[in-house]
Amino acid sequence: MTTATEEFRSARDFLLEHRADYAGACEGFAWPRPAHFNWALDWFDVIAAGNDRTALHIVEEDGAETRLSFAEMSERSNRVARWLRERGVAAEDRILVMLGNQAELWETALAAMKLRAVVIPATPLLGPADLRDRVERGRVRHVIARAEDTAKFADVPGGYTRIAVGGRPEQGWEAYEDAYTAPAEYLPDGPTLADDPLMLYFTSGTTARPKLVEHTHTSYPVGHLATLYWIGLKPGDVHLNISSPGWAKHAWSNLFAPWNAEATVFLFNYTRFDAARLMAEMDRARVTTFCAPPTVWRMLIQADLGLLATPPREVVAAGEPLNPEVIEQVRRAWGVTIRDGFGQTETAVQVSNSPGQVLKSGSMGRPSPGYRVELLDPVSGAPGAAEGEIALDLSERPVGLMTGYHGDPDRTAEAMAGGYYRTGDIASRDADGYLTYVGRADDVFKASDYKISPFELESALLEHEAVAEAAVVPAPDELRLAVPKAYVVLAAGYEPGPDTAKAIFEHSRQVLAPYKRIRRLEFGALPKTVSGKIRRIELREATAQGSANEYREEDFR
Repeated sequence: MTTATEEFRSARDFLLEHRADYAGACEGFAWPRPAHFNWALDWFDVIAAGNDRTALHIVEEDGAETRLSFAEMSERSNRVARWLRERGVAAEDRILVMLGNQAELWETALAAMKLRAVVIPATPLLGPADLRDRVERGRVRHVIARAEDTAKFADVPGGYTRIAVGGRPEQGWEAYEDAYTAPAEYLPDGPTLADDPLMLYFTSGTTARPKLVEHTHTSYPVGHLATLYWIGLKPGDVHLNISSPGWAKHAWSNLFAPWNAEATVFLFNYTRFDAARLMAEMDRARVTTFCAPPTVWRMLIQADLGLLATPPREVVAAGEPLNPEVIEQVRRAWGVTIRDGFGQTETAVQVSNSPGQVLKSGSMGRPSPGYRVELLDPVSGAPGAAEGEIALDLSERPVGLMTGYHGDPDRTAEAMAGGYYRTGDIASRDADGYLTYVGRADDVFKASDYKISPFELESALLEHEAVAEAAVVPAPDELRLAVPKAYVVLAAGYEPGPDTAKAIFEHSRQVLAPYKRIRRLEFGALPKTVSGKIRRIELREATAQGSANEYREEDFR
């Protein structure tokens, strides 16, 4: 066992020992900062040696299953690494990986790490235009994609190696399955520096062109010790995280955090969300820890949560803030409380409600062990504000922070200005150090000179039984300059129309202060990124243009 492995294990075990002792964890935790570290070789292969416990368990919609042990995953990734090296994959080469939740995705991730190649994760939902952008800006030299998606690359120029997974590959594409014939022994061709690049993530782009976030061999593998702590993972757990491959949360909770804990990664693949079937598979797999985005939680509470006979020990939510009404419904049905957390593609989890801590309604918790979180005053930029931009103190730079925005030094300098990494998100802090999310700096707006947090208003709307999802943006108003407008997705059994609009306006008047009330309302689907986040920029643009389908509060007085 290498010194780097021992240092990593020691830090991991400290967090396991203090899983319910937040104060002790924050006081005693120190980030491992080895000079050399390769998570696949120095951690995964070490815990996989002779280990027949299940590392990966995938269930398909038709009932087919894949189960692979830690030892099998180690051997398979060795074969894939050997085979890829024969095809010219070298250290720091960029590999665009566009696969679904299938074993080859995890094999490729481990193999690329062993080769010191750089992975650019991509969701299979991407089209040719997005792929051209990623291949060009990411300087991609190799592509690994599902055979069914290879046609998307027909008009994507570049001299990249083409490897297809599953099915008969098209002309010019090699069959990934040939990798299984390669030798099972793998020797690296050189040491891995801890700061060598490992991943390049294109952000989801809710308001602008996707940024290219660069992570290293420590910033995500080691940084997600914080994510392990937040989720409450333990060795032997069975962890289910619902997330699309290609996005950062998938790496957070379907790769690094569970395997840092020596837990099983469980996946259920479906084409259309079915709450009852999902809960049946969770029972059958004996899922002990569960993470899902707010969209999934909101769909779950539309079903009979009592169908889950054995609820998980730990349940968490991430991606966007989770509304208190959803948390309360799950608590009543399952007897466990969804614990919110806050992080970004650029980081691991920065702020969270960790296991065993006092929970405050609406709060996303306190800073993770190893993170110094400040709120910067919106005017002066000074730390210590009661409400301000969430920022990380770089004088004690957390390991789980990106290197920067690849190829964009100006944007990196702006994000890291003044000795702080600035998240672009606004929060408030109470006397006990708990942080409550207010909104993206770009999303918070003023109405009648009062500051409005869309998240607060959306949470209030979700308390009404007719509302399944909601997004609030400013609408132009001659008197107040701007007023809150809500776009609403209705729950099953409710129809759009004046009666439903009237009921929602009445609810708004009952639960919100006058200056916060919803003054405009429109029914319909919410535009989202492929990672499931609401594209508020589209809603703001549509609102500015006006709509004949809009209801106004004054029409119902």
